[in-house]
Amino acid sequence: MSLLSSTVSLSRYRVDGGIDAPIIETLAGRLKRHTISEIDDVSEKVVGWTSFDAPFKPNFEGSSFVIGDYFVFSLRIDKKNLPPKLIKKYCAIEEAKRLKESGRQYLSGNEKEMIEDHVINVLSLRIPAAPNIYDVIWSYEESVLWFFSTLKAANEELEALFLKTFKIPVIRLFPYTIADLALGLSDGERDILHNLSATSFLE
Repeated sequence: MSLLSSTVSLSRYRVDGGIDAPIIETLAGRLKRHTISEIDDVSEKVVGWTSFDAPFKPNFEGSSFVIGDYFVFSLRIDKKNLPPKLIKKYCAIEEAKRLKESGRQYLSGNEKEMIEDHVINVLSLRIPAAPNIYDVIWSYEESVLWFFSTLKAANEELEALFLKTFKIPVIRLFPYTIADLALGLSDGERDILHNLSATSFLE
């Protein structure tokens, strides 16, 4: 999701650490190292960083990703989605062909599995990957990051790739983690916090 959309959904994170100086050069190098690559014929999904202003032509040269006091770039996830109905259609066609060639009336379960695997492989070569782009704003001085998605899968990809790229964990901020981070809780108080459950205000 783009931060320039008329409506946005976002997740907020605390960045738990820093990177080596010179910061901009180090950041650029790591973004380049983990820039998204074009998906190949056999992969179902690729994940990587891309440019905010040119998501299909990633460029992290110079300070192109710096806007004011913020680092701005995007997470791109390219994924091949095969509709189940399409798989079912081509499996039925292939099964009918095998039955006609063999003169039999039925196929074994193992044969059907092999046909399905073959169909998925062939369709994967034909169907292009669909790109999903999620913008990232990182306030380095405040150790805060905004990620423009609340989708669980996208947030998990962000957390994993951020740690892999920068060797820094990010902590998603919601009421429990904010209370834990802000109040300096003891171990006993933290146990109480973790065991709290939501209160319903409906009669």
